[in-house]
Amino acid sequence: MKKMFKLSLIMLLAFSVVLAGCGKKNEDTSSSSGGSEEGGAAKSSVKVGLVTDVGGVNDKSFNQSAWEALETLKKDKGIEAQYLQSKSKEDYVPNLNKYVKGKYDLTWGIGFDLGEDMKTVAAQNPDAKLAIIDAEVDSPNVRSVTFAENEGAFLVGVVAGSMTKTNKIGFVGGSKIPVIKRFEAGFKAGVTAANPDAKVIINYTGAFDKPDQGKAAAATMYNDGVDIIFHAAGATGTGVFNEAIARNKAGQKVWVIGVDKDQSLEFGDEVTLTSMVKGVTTAVDKVTKEVIDGTFKGGHETLGLKENGVGLADTSSKNVPADVLKKVDEFKKKIIDGEIKVPEE
Repeated sequence: MKKMFKLSLIMLLAFSVVLAGCGKKNEDTSSSSGGSEEGGAAKSSVKVGLVTDVGGVNDKSFNQSAWEALETLKKDKGIEAQYLQSKSKEDYVPNLNKYVKGKYDLTWGIGFDLGEDMKTVAAQNPDAKLAIIDAEVDSPNVRSVTFAENEGAFLVGVVAGSMTKTNKIGFVGGSKIPVIKRFEAGFKAGVTAANPDAKVIINYTGAFDKPDQGKAAAATMYNDGVDIIFHAAGATGTGVFNEAIARNKAGQKVWVIGVDKDQSLEFGDEVTLTSMVKGVTTAVDKVTKEVIDGTFKGGHETLGLKENGVGLADTSSKNVPADVLKKVDEFKKKIIDGEIKVPEE
């Protein structure tokens, strides 16, 4: 009897070990077959490369907005995404080719300056899929997304013209390229529409990656009595903010109008009057999802006020009075309805 009890006990223990081993095996198999990425998204086979202009991926502006869109898609869709920062214009072709030759499913170029080089790479690689922000590339395998910056700049011009106390307003641009000239033209028109007595002082630094030059330009303007500066200068605009922050700390109240994204989130409400946002994140998200879904097509689209491609940051009410925002909305409606044609240059 004792022998039978011991034998039964041994068999029970052995059976328990087998069950435990099977359970462990099933658990491991389930874990490895889930194919999960960060955030629990199923891993996708789509690979996307992004090439910045010389402003770099941390420009607090449109390069950063584009990369943030891909980072979100990495979490939500499980895609693989990489970026290359261009140090000079000579980097554009080799950086684009790295992703094209690497068989990436989509290669992004961010910035007007990449336009000609992307056209060259696209022609040499007709089977590759490419996309660009802020330039129009007429190639069947390239998706081009541009924005009506002049329309959004008009609205922040209305804000500046309505709120200046000195009637001196500044504009700091990077290079004199069409996209930045659209910013300037729209901004000046908006200022004049709201305040014909205000004067807009223009300074082009010639660079999108030189914060020290932006700081110097801002210092000159503030010394001349300017109290609001709108910048469209990429990372160079960081210097404009730095100068304004220093002056506010010293007791001189001055403002900066941000560009491309809500720059109050980076530089604070104390110095950021408002920001003219561009839907770069939305555009990169939309076109990349088309690659994921298999619906990608080449072509060109322009996003303006009507398409919600440009506009004021949602946080504008923190510093812009309600009556000024009402005036902005009135001008916005007139632009969308075609009553006002905003100049592009």
